[in-house]
Amino acid sequence: MTTMSKTLILFLSLCSLFVPAAQAAPAEAVEADYIVAVVGDGAITRNELRSRLDVALRQLQKQGTPIPPQDVLEKQMLERLIMEQVQFAYAKESGLRIDDAQLDQAIGRIAANNNMTLPQFRVALEKDGIGYDEFREEIRGEMIMARLREREVESRLAVSDAEIENYLANQAANGGGDEYRLAHIMLRAPESATPEQLQKLRQRAELALARARAGENFAELTAAFSDAPDALQGGDLGWRPLDRLPVLYAEAAGKLQAGGVSELLRSSAGFHVVKLVERRGANQPASVQQTHARHILIRTNEVMSEADARHRLETVRERIVNGMDFAEQARIFSQDGSAAKGGDLGWLNPGDTVPDFERAMDALKPGELSQVIKSPFGMHLIQVMERRERDVSSERQRSVARQAIRERKLDEAYQDWLRQLRDRTYVENRLEQQ
Repeated sequence: MTTMSKTLILFLSLCSLFVPAAQAAPAEAVEADYIVAVVGDGAITRNELRSRLDVALRQLQKQGTPIPPQDVLEKQMLERLIMEQVQFAYAKESGLRIDDAQLDQAIGRIAANNNMTLPQFRVALEKDGIGYDEFREEIRGEMIMARLREREVESRLAVSDAEIENYLANQAANGGGDEYRLAHIMLRAPESATPEQLQKLRQRAELALARARAGENFAELTAAFSDAPDALQGGDLGWRPLDRLPVLYAEAAGKLQAGGVSELLRSSAGFHVVKLVERRGANQPASVQQTHARHILIRTNEVMSEADARHRLETVRERIVNGMDFAEQARIFSQDGSAAKGGDLGWLNPGDTVPDFERAMDALKPGELSQVIKSPFGMHLIQVMERRERDVSSERQRSVARQAIRERKLDEAYQDWLRQLRDRTYVENRLEQQ
């Protein structure tokens, strides 16, 4: 179960059960709950850790992955819970919330993607031993972390024209097109790590590398060693072109044969071991759907709350529905560079906008006006003007290049941001002290 931030640290006392001596059957021992880690002003308890461990064990068994030793898996899971708690605490501090309406919409989409109604989906969860309330909070937590990633990292990444030109030149020189499926182990280093800490971490990383090269199951090693969020999924990064991998990983992958394991890699985030699982030729799409859209943006900040921005845009939307001109309203109210053009964003390719905006835009028909939607930039009204299919061209190639560079930068920037966030948060790991 996802550990949510608490306003007070709860200190749990040991409770004993007493049974009269005359009873023949002894009472079953009940182990008390206690705190295993303190994160900021929140806490992680032993029962919360055990609950997540049970889920992880079921997942590993379902995947057929060998189970690491209990103490190793426990340490890895606690670090994951700490990283989640660190992000939830920051989200709360910075005012990021996922309300019940947004959560219900997300769960509705998950049910629909599984070809179920919401009641059917709820029954299916319960058959798998997953409580619906627990599942809701798990999804809420994942949405919060995704929003943080978009707001704090994705929205701040910039790609220059020079970077795009270099990307296209390198792709042409290397033949381009091949895709790589990598798995990785990452051992995260504290931002201000001492030489002793780094040496200890390096020794642990070298042990993981030696065992990987000796042919041990890589998925088991990721579960035992990796601090990355995908550790329980075998560290699988999925299929990506070389230019959509972090530079460090791309350089290593280019030298490997399928099944090969890299040297020990070092980055600002820590130590890494990379395995090339497979390599294949990529199929480029012959055409792409472009959307001509316009929007009205109201940014949220200390002065303009989300509720106030939503209310203002709902008023604007009502005016447009009742006949007022969208472009005129955009020029008056929108708070970005498109305002002078009546909110016109021009022709957009897939990946040109942040995911929340793109999902809402893609759901609209030409001429249709969206409800008020939220993105890392603020609150939007979106209207799709028209759509078209466009053959792959120089413009498309540049768009693909821009997105590839963003994805490469994102992996590195996100890990750096997580490391910095953890280092400036008070963390007391009591399991390590035992």
